[in-house]
Amino acid sequence: MSAFQEPDPSVKPLVLLGAELRKYRNRTGISIERLAEVIPFSASLIGFTERGQRRAGRSFMEHYDEAVGAGGELVRLWEHITRSASPRWFRSWLEIEQDAHFLHTWQPLIVPGLLQTEEYARVVIRSEPGITDKQVEKAVAARMERQEIFARDTPPLFRAVLDEGVLHRLVGSKEIMRRQLERLVEAVESPRIGIQIIPSKLGVVTGVLGSFVIAQLLGAPDAAYVQSATHGHVTNRPEDVEAIHSRYDALRAEAEPQHMSIELIREAEKLWT
Repeated sequence: MSAFQEPDPSVKPLVLLGAELRKYRNRTGISIERLAEVIPFSASLIGFTERGQRRAGRSFMEHYDEAVGAGGELVRLWEHITRSASPRWFRSWLEIEQDAHFLHTWQPLIVPGLLQTEEYARVVIRSEPGITDKQVEKAVAARMERQEIFARDTPPLFRAVLDEGVLHRLVGSKEIMRRQLERLVEAVESPRIGIQIIPSKLGVVTGVLGSFVIAQLLGAPDAAYVQSATHGHVTNRPEDVEAIHSRYDALRAEAEPQHMSIELIREAEKLWT
C-alpha cells in the first residue's frame, strides 16, 4: 500500500495521521503559516489537524500531500485509516458508492449516513454493543469521509425517503437532534439532494422491516445494499435489485413531496429547540 507501517492500535487514528502530516511538513522546512499561504486552508485548521483534533477531508489531504511533496503517501494513509474503520463486508459497498451516479435510499429508523452530522453519527455508532472509544472515532471519521462525495465536481444524485419517526426519535440529545434536522434542511438546498418523508399517520408501510440503498452506475448493473440486524448485504443480482427498486418506488409513492417534507422537518426541528 505505502511505506507506512500498520498503525499502532494504542494510538488514536487522528493523532497518528496528524503526526505523519507534521513529520512531512517539518522535512520540507515549511511553517504552518507558510503552508496556509500555499494551500486553500487556514493555519488554524492545519494546526488542529496536525494535533489530531480535527478530521481532514480528501481535498485537504490532497492539497497538503502535494504541498509537502509526500507523493500520495499521506493520502493513502488517510484512506487506510478511514476505510479500515469500516467492516470488511461493507468495503465493497464503499467502492460502489464512490462510483455511483445515482443513490436512492429508504431509512425507517435513522438519518442516512451520508447526511448525518458528526455528533449524530457518533451516538449511532456508539450504540453498537462492545464497541470501544477508539473504534467509535475511527468509524465516525470514515463516515464523515464518505460524505466527501458531495464535494466532488460532479456529485451523485442522492434521493432519500425517510419515515417521519426518524425526525422524532431522540438520538443523543435535543441539541444533537436540532442540529441534525438543520443539516437535512441545508442538504436539500443542493439540487443534487432530495428528501421525502413518509408521514407516521400512514402506519405500517412496505419498507418497515429494514433500510436499503440502491446505487445506479454508468455502464454497470445497478447494485443494492440491504441492512440487517447484524450486518449488511451487497447484491447486484438483477432479481434482487429489481425487487428493491419496486419497494423503493412504492415507498416514494406514499411519501410527501419534497416541499411538504421540508415543512415536516422544520416542524420537528422546533420540537427539539
